[in-house]
Amino acid sequence: MTAHLYWDRMWRTRLGRSGWVAPHPWVTDTIHRLRDRGVRDVLDLGCGVGRHTFLLAEEGFAVHAIDRSPTAVEFVRGEAADRRVALAADVADITSLPCPTGAFDFVLAFNVVYHADEDVLARVLEEVRRVLRPGGLYQATMLSKRNAQYGRGVEVAANTFVQPRAADDKVHPHLYADAADLVRLHQGFRLLDAFDAEQGEAGSYHWHCLFEVERATPWHRGSGHVGGWHA
Repeated sequence: MTAHLYWDRMWRTRLGRSGWVAPHPWVTDTIHRLRDRGVRDVLDLGCGVGRHTFLLAEEGFAVHAIDRSPTAVEFVRGEAADRRVALAADVADITSLPCPTGAFDFVLAFNVVYHADEDVLARVLEEVRRVLRPGGLYQATMLSKRNAQYGRGVEVAANTFVQPRAADDKVHPHLYADAADLVRLHQGFRLLDAFDAEQGEAGSYHWHCLFEVERATPWHRGSGHVGGWHA
């Protein structure tokens, strides 16, 4: 996963951070569900400059934020000190998390894990399953094949594209999925909910997914509901 190289540069300036400060409403709307589930310990995977890290910490959850970008983590630590918010923030590769097994009730990965091919994603999800407690929740976004960027550039692996001349992070791998792919790629998770919606600009379709880690029982196709489509 190399997209952090682009984002590390973005996070160095106020302008670069400006579009990534406000929490996404979908994450905010999930807070009540976390409370209903008795969630306490939270991992913000690929935290960026902390828009969801601070939301969750200020809502009273014990938050550990991780990002591959040193600039992002330094910013989050500084903001936490300024706001007097208790949280942990570390630079780490999300394919090898520096966290104990079963440490978290909830993992959030907003606009993060699709910066890879399917093999790398599988390693990330293995780590997510490892650090979540049985029955823990995993909330994530994935790029949709309805996204206007799907199919552009060079296909470097199945459904994974790079755009060598792009001025943004699309010079790095981006993985796209349809509804069937979501179920196929998330072995060991039970899909609770998913919808495919634009984020910001027209054509920027992302899957917004909420999963539960299986509770020591075989994984079954047919569980979960995908935005009007049943897996």
